[in-house]
Amino acid sequence: MKILILEDERILALSMREFLEESGYEVESFTDSDAAYDAIYDNVYDLLLLDVKVPGEKNGFEMLEELREDGNITPAIFITSLTDIDDLSRGYECGACDYIRKPFDLAELKLRVEQVMKVQCFASPEESIELPSGYNYDLKKMKLTFNGETVYLAKTETKILELLIKKRGSVVSCEMFWEEVWGEWVDSANIRVQVGNLRKKLEKDFIKNVRGVGYSIDF
Repeated sequence: MKILILEDERILALSMREFLEESGYEVESFTDSDAAYDAIYDNVYDLLLLDVKVPGEKNGFEMLEELREDGNITPAIFITSLTDIDDLSRGYECGACDYIRKPFDLAELKLRVEQVMKVQCFASPEESIELPSGYNYDLKKMKLTFNGETVYLAKTETKILELLIKKRGSVVSCEMFWEEVWGEWVDSANIRVQVGNLRKKLEKDFIKNVRGVGYSIDF
């Protein structure tokens, strides 16, 4: 899971980054909204951790409002010392999932992040996602179709596909497959076999093999 942190208190930002990286997340940290905004459009993130009062053209509220207007639905948590009810209300109106009030314990940060990721990371405003080459994945029914015809997948193949969709634009490594699909270590050869079984069921293979790294879907 890849997380973006926008926080201008450098010591706090470093503490958050190191703690989350030790917890298994990939983290990028920025101190101003301009750099963070550009990064969001150049990369795929699973979660945004945003301070409100930051340097840059926009504050945290304004940045998230503009992202939502542009169709970006990446889950976001505001990290702020603001406590006024109007400020809190605005944060939710901007499209945030949660608030963490400063000062906070890093253990609380981890709990909040895990909860939002669990609930939101595969959320979509639509019931289905259009995939490359005429494929469609129904999020509610967990069903893959090709030109309207159902492609029958095994349970593990469905989990693999969902992970690739969730991480679209990024490479899914063996470690990610262990955590998200099997929940434990499995041999990389087993992963190759299962991905291969999925690809055999695709008349038009849209899964890319990134040699020595993993697999990806770009769309």
